[in-house]
Amino acid sequence: MEGLAFYALCYLAAAVLAVIVSQRVGLGSVVGYIAAGVLIGPVFQISVAGSGYLEQFSEFGIVMMLFLIGLEIDPQMVWRLRDKLLGLGGLQVVGTIGAITAAGIGLGFTWQQSLLFGFVAALSSTAIVLQTLEEKGLLKSDGGQASFAVLLFQDLAVIPMLACIPLIAGSGQGDSAGHGGTALLTNLPGWASAVLTLAAVGVVVAAAHYLSRPIFRTIALLGLREVFTAAALLVVVGITVLMSAVGLSPALGAFLGGVVLANSEFKHELQNDIEPFKGLLLGLFFMTIGAKIDPGVLLANWSTVVTATFGLMVIKALVLLPLAWFFRVRGPAGWLFALGLAQAGEFGFVLLTIGGDRGLISTTTVSVSVLIITFSMVLTPVLFALSNRIVIMLEKRGRNQRRADQPDQGTVILAGVGRFGQIVNRMLLANGYKPVVLDYRADVVDNVRKFGVKSFFGDAGRPDLLDSAGLAHAALLVVAIDDPDRATEIVAYARRSNPDIQIIVRAYDRLHHYKLLDAGADHIVREMFDGSVQAAGMALESLGMHPYEVEKRKAVFVEQDTAGLARMAKLVDVDTPAASNPDFVAGFNDIGKVIENAMMGYRSGYDEMVARGWNAPDAGSIHVPKSAGIDLPS
Repeated sequence: MEGLAFYALCYLAAAVLAVIVSQRVGLGSVVGYIAAGVLIGPVFQISVAGSGYLEQFSEFGIVMMLFLIGLEIDPQMVWRLRDKLLGLGGLQVVGTIGAITAAGIGLGFTWQQSLLFGFVAALSSTAIVLQTLEEKGLLKSDGGQASFAVLLFQDLAVIPMLACIPLIAGSGQGDSAGHGGTALLTNLPGWASAVLTLAAVGVVVAAAHYLSRPIFRTIALLGLREVFTAAALLVVVGITVLMSAVGLSPALGAFLGGVVLANSEFKHELQNDIEPFKGLLLGLFFMTIGAKIDPGVLLANWSTVVTATFGLMVIKALVLLPLAWFFRVRGPAGWLFALGLAQAGEFGFVLLTIGGDRGLISTTTVSVSVLIITFSMVLTPVLFALSNRIVIMLEKRGRNQRRADQPDQGTVILAGVGRFGQIVNRMLLANGYKPVVLDYRADVVDNVRKFGVKSFFGDAGRPDLLDSAGLAHAALLVVAIDDPDRATEIVAYARRSNPDIQIIVRAYDRLHHYKLLDAGADHIVREMFDGSVQAAGMALESLGMHPYEVEKRKAVFVEQDTAGLARMAKLVDVDTPAASNPDFVAGFNDIGKVIENAMMGYRSGYDEMVARGWNAPDAGSIHVPKSAGIDLPS
């Protein structure tokens, strides 16, 4: 069986299956696409007629990726990260290129080939690293922010790298579709070619700024949703054709066009329209790379692949560690930064493909290099786990030497001092209590220490840090982090370690409330509920209702909602989704009938409850649990 439908079926089935499996095991989509390419190429020997055209088509994914990166360039963010972006990112790229180039020349490669390898090794996997940092809740930590700055600089550094490859290749054989030159400038004198090239860049910038916005605005006013998508694609394809016509990289033009449109009012719409096409075409590009991998090359060069993979990660770690120390990204953050970025990245596949098409390296060398990059990306979860183990080992070994910098055992432990936790911390301090504060942002820790509060850098979800803070003897734990899953884990561990401790925790929503209750929390605060009730009360006052009447109605609303939460908690099954639990659904439809009827216009029951009377709570009605073990200040 042959034909376009059959080949489309093979590509799509392999991609869906391989990417799902890759994501489930934590390797990311890029590795999945490459594995899909291996399946349809070397394994099942599915060849597609006109594969050259397929590769050219897939390279539009690279152009779209650079366009979206340009759209993401926020001048304020770049300025805020300027030190790490230019200093840490720039030195990392230059240092890695220098080290790998020297190693390549020492191994007998030409300086051009070694420089290409340096370009490839200097880049890390943006997709895998950012996804892993976000999953672990470390993206806003010192190590996470440093990693983000370096990854952003690496993405920007791809542009000059793409421009340099044709220069170092000279008149190499072949031509990369979509990246190579054209006969348009062949017969022109040098000065004319330079002028025409600069003019093309100027046309891209001017058209993106002055021409595209009126067109997008007209389309938006007419409500032509599908035409807007077509216009977004037209921008990218038009830039590709123009830049290819003058012999420049289409990726460079797409990036410039994205930067120009970064502050446009249509930025988010452009991102939403192009993102699906970028994902599919870029996935197709990685699949074509995987289809070129020859299993025979792996078997014949397995020792080279393994040695080079570990050599690459060691060299990158040795470059990153001193830079982290110099830029004050030290301790746990430094190890997270150094080992988290020690792999090669997806842009390396792009550079290798162009280098191979330009004749810089052989097909076999391209296949071996692709395997090295792939294996380094596959080992990324291992690198993150290794960084965590190193941090724990160093803390245990140096605990006695650094006793002054370890969390003291305290009566109150506060996990997280972000937007929510800092208010809790301020109120505790104002009333005479000094909690032990745990947070993974060093700048926040330093600011809290200025008020004489014992605060320490680290992930509050780590059992060893909670134990060091005195969890076993603490009277109160306040969990104020904004990661629902991690908050639930902290509550469950705290309840197992100290059954008598009082636990107050921040909940994301109703379903999170039930999970925290099951984990052992004593008091649960839904992060939006109280503020929303206050806003609703202000709205009623603004509409003319007496403040006393507003307070009564707020109290009844809160009482009914809280009672409903308590009743529903008995129907929750942690192993069954809420929508699939018939008892939960029936109970949800039954609770809060008074409020629901009032919302529908039948307010007699609600008004009756309000009319029964309500008094503000006096001081004697405030309950303080004796088990808390906290003495009120005199």
